Amino acid sequence: MNDTELVGVQKTLSPILRAKALDNRLPDPILGDKYAEQAMRGLDPDYDKRRFGTSQMGLAAVVRAKAHDDWARSFLADHPDAVVLHLGCGLDARVYRIDPPATVEWYDLDYPSTIELRQRFLPPREHYNLIGSSVTDLAWLDRIPRGRPVLMIAEGLVPYLTEAEVRRLVTSVVDAFPMGQIQLDLVSVMGWRTSKWDPTLRRYGTRFHSGFDDPAALADWHPRLEYVDEAPMNDSPVLMAKAPASVRRMYRLLNLLPGMKRSVRIVRFRF
Repeated sequence: MNDTELVGVQKTLSPILRAKALDNRLPDPILGDKYAEQAMRGLDPDYDKRRFGTSQMGLAAVVRAKAHDDWARSFLADHPDAVVLHLGCGLDARVYRIDPPATVEWYDLDYPSTIELRQRFLPPREHYNLIGSSVTDLAWLDRIPRGRPVLMIAEGLVPYLTEAEVRRLVTSVVDAFPMGQIQLDLVSVMGWRTSKWDPTLRRYGTRFHSGFDDPAALADWHPRLEYVDEAPMNDSPVLMAKAPASVRRMYRLLNLLPGMKRSVRIVRFRF
């Protein structure tokens, strides 16, 4: 086990990373991220040796990552001179999966302790920058070059912020750049309000601080912001096609529960 101390919400990077590492073991992976196994083994060498250590129930989070990847690839194909803001990056290897051209300047941002882990477990590369900061301390935005298209990705981040913090972040990014795309995933209002009882969040001593039932309404926060679309997660066709049979059955049952299918919304905006 590493000796870098992670606290509160930072600890939630572990189950997400584990899901991506286990996905890479599937005969036909959803994400196929070889770096996830490398980083997970460094973070917790025995992660797959405990009870439920190889459970694939976390594959919905892998589907979420793939949706963000696919949108990012499409945006960067059209805007090869873009700046990428990957906020709350954890130990996700998105920059290596997407492998953007040298014309793209990429910034991964997370708490300093998480950035320290990235430096330990993941390799450096050119035009790739690490920022150790709370995402809500917007002083980091002054370090980003302006005048270029921007791609902002916030995977697994927004529910841990208050609505006021999300609004300030989104509007500040829109104000700072001439055009761009913003990718977020949000939990429902019910998911937010019941998060204090969620066993996984309780285990890590954290909870959600915001929820949205109508993601498109976020576009009202700024006159230049426009809602584009949503990607499926808990009922994603790729999840139902590639997950092990037992996992597919479990998700089909869970999706019968009211609100489960859209308990997490993967959405994108443009401006």
